[in-house]
Amino acid sequence: MKTKETKRMLLIVISNLFMVFLGIGLVIPVMPTFMHQMSLSGQTMGYLVAAYAMAQLVFSPIAGRLSDLFGRKRMIVIGMVIFALSEFIFGIGHVVSLLYLSRILGGLSAALIFPSVMAFVADITTLEERPKAMGWVSGAVSGGFIIGPGIGGFLGDISTRLPFYVAAILGLVGFIFAFIFLKEPEHEEASEEVAKTSLKEVILTPALTFPFLIILINAFGLAAFESIYSIYVDLNFGFSVKDIAVVITASGVFALIAQLIFFDPIVRKIGEVGLIRLCLLASSVFVLAMIFAQGYWSVLICTFVIFLAFDLIRPAITTFLSKHAGSNQGSVSGINSALTSVGNIVGPILSGTLLDMNTHYPYYVVVVILAISFVLTLMWKVAPTKTY
Repeated sequence: MKTKETKRMLLIVISNLFMVFLGIGLVIPVMPTFMHQMSLSGQTMGYLVAAYAMAQLVFSPIAGRLSDLFGRKRMIVIGMVIFALSEFIFGIGHVVSLLYLSRILGGLSAALIFPSVMAFVADITTLEERPKAMGWVSGAVSGGFIIGPGIGGFLGDISTRLPFYVAAILGLVGFIFAFIFLKEPEHEEASEEVAKTSLKEVILTPALTFPFLIILINAFGLAAFESIYSIYVDLNFGFSVKDIAVVITASGVFALIAQLIFFDPIVRKIGEVGLIRLCLLASSVFVLAMIFAQGYWSVLICTFVIFLAFDLIRPAITTFLSKHAGSNQGSVSGINSALTSVGNIVGPILSGTLLDMNTHYPYYVVVVILAISFVLTLMWKVAPTKTY
């Protein structure tokens, strides 16, 4: 692709991802009200989240593989339609069965969109351009989560279900843009060649097996920390809803700036593996520091560092995988998404169980998991780029 066309395709595909996560962010503020209006129990809400994660876990490797075989654009376009449908169904849902259907479709849409977007970006960028592009992709996700809740709160004041309808409209807009303007990138190898490599062979590729293990272990730690953060600071430090909102929003803004501006220079300086090691070390140290923190500002500083480290780990791992995935970009991205989903399912369950025993137990376990991940990265022998 020409440089100008590459930039245009990159802008379109990143915009699609931004619209999806903006739509997801829109509904966050109204979920407690929605829960009360529907008379849903906390257990049911937990199962709805699990249904989404389970669907993403099951479908991500398959969708990634289909992306390699039949094209990125097709998966993205189908995913955007399913995303719009899932949000619309949740908006009109007045029975729990429809809500479960919505979340399963939502997980399917995430499985179709995210690996294909990652693969699309990898296809149209050079190895030198890859870190910057992946930083923008990660920034689109963070940006959607930062902006979405603010807009969603305003829409929720008008109607509890309005954010879901607006999210559905965003999905349709993304579908139209992708269908009309997105051009399928040229693959380095024909789909017939890609088909010769099974998912098992991709997972067992020497250059990828170790990072997959890191992703799996690390996903537990990230999800375990993030899932109970609001409850943890409320119980241990007396943070108000406003305090929590300010801390998370400010952390998100700092992380967004870091992803868009500093991620590429840092990767060029110390490499993806170096950045992953640094982030794991910093996050484990500051999670431990948070446990023993005394004042508001110490908790604030710990939170900023931890969330910044987490938000830099994700694009660093994604960039590393894309550089070593060769022609199986979709399959590798799908496996990455599936392993992350495992953490999103098990991590919160682990944290919630430990929280009932002692409010600090979950974060002690998080420190251990992050520390183990860091030690493993010290044994990480980086193979030459493009092993396929």
